[in-house]
Amino acid sequence: MTTADVSLDLGRVRRRTLWALSAGQVLGGIAFGATISLGAVIVSEVAGDASLSGLAAAGVTLGAAVFAVPLAALARARGRRPALVLGLCLALVGVIGVVAGTGLASLPLLLAGIICIGAGQAANLQSRFAAADLATDRSRGRDIAVVVWATTIGAVLGPNLVGPGEALGRMLGMPVLTGPYVFTIVAQLLAVVLYLALLRPDPLVIANRLAREAVDTPGAAVAGVDRPVAARVAIAAIAGAHGVMVAVMAMTPVHLLHHGAELTVIGLTISLHIAGMYALSPVFGLLADRWGRVRVILLGQGLLAASLIVVWLGAEEAAAVTTGLILLGLGWSAATVAGAALLTEASSQALRTRRQGRSDLTMNLVGAAASIAAGGVLALIGYGGLALSALVVVAAVTLLTPLARR
Repeated sequence: MTTADVSLDLGRVRRRTLWALSAGQVLGGIAFGATISLGAVIVSEVAGDASLSGLAAAGVTLGAAVFAVPLAALARARGRRPALVLGLCLALVGVIGVVAGTGLASLPLLLAGIICIGAGQAANLQSRFAAADLATDRSRGRDIAVVVWATTIGAVLGPNLVGPGEALGRMLGMPVLTGPYVFTIVAQLLAVVLYLALLRPDPLVIANRLAREAVDTPGAAVAGVDRPVAARVAIAAIAGAHGVMVAVMAMTPVHLLHHGAELTVIGLTISLHIAGMYALSPVFGLLADRWGRVRVILLGQGLLAASLIVVWLGAEEAAAVTTGLILLGLGWSAATVAGAALLTEASSQALRTRRQGRSDLTMNLVGAAASIAAGGVLALIGYGGLALSALVVVAAVTLLTPLARR
């Protein structure tokens, strides 16, 4: 395809890329949802110690952090398609490791497999940046938000496949509890085929080529002026929102259980929280395009602050906690969508994928640290105190965000 052809077909390529990435997110959500639903239980069974069940979520988060930068480097060198496909293939290797580790009752093999599954999560996170490769300033927030929203479908479907998966696993003679991973394997394979077939031409390759030609064309305006301060603010906003969300969300089931809430109430609370994270992301994307990225990041901080105050004041009431968790998801969504758009447009084409990988690494490391620290904070000062202490992070990001306008 010549450069002229790319220019003529750019709108069509962008639309096809968004469709492929959104469908891939649905499949990735199915795979990831089934994995997370059973990971803690499997680790507990293999280890023979329920206190180690948190290693499942920690392992996936660690894997996503470990693979974020290498996959971003591959995207920078070869394009989005090979980076996304490699991430999903590594996740498939991880699934095989989980099944084998469960069958052999080998905790090291099981944890290694879970860490490799994190590569799939890193690929899913990179998809939102891939959506911005061919976007314009007027559509970047909306394009990112569409791909983020697609995660909702898979996140809802994935956990609901556990029952059928267990029945299928028994039919296939798989180790106990690993049957749902059949759906994970099928979903990941379909996503690989989808990306190989439809991410052609590669959106990042086209974006890099157009950026080079803009530089080489006499009299042309140079696109992608670098704004390092704004990029750092975007990374801080994304990581801060993620850390606050993970810390409070991770401790919510424990808190509600200790206060006598039924499992159905706990499940409903987390479901509504997840809906808040993803369902309204297109709205925040549209607002980011119309109001500006900085304003929507600040809106996200306001929602996070409101969430934490509601939880602090109503920590003993299940209804207040549920309301707080919904607001928490909405705040995360606004900050993440607007932050991703700001990070992309504040980075020159040469630095864009490197910073995107660094952002995903920082986000996952902060999330892991927050989930670990939250348990200790909960034990020391309670659930309301945890929410109140998280306000410090929100305040810091709020003070930093206006610097992105410089």
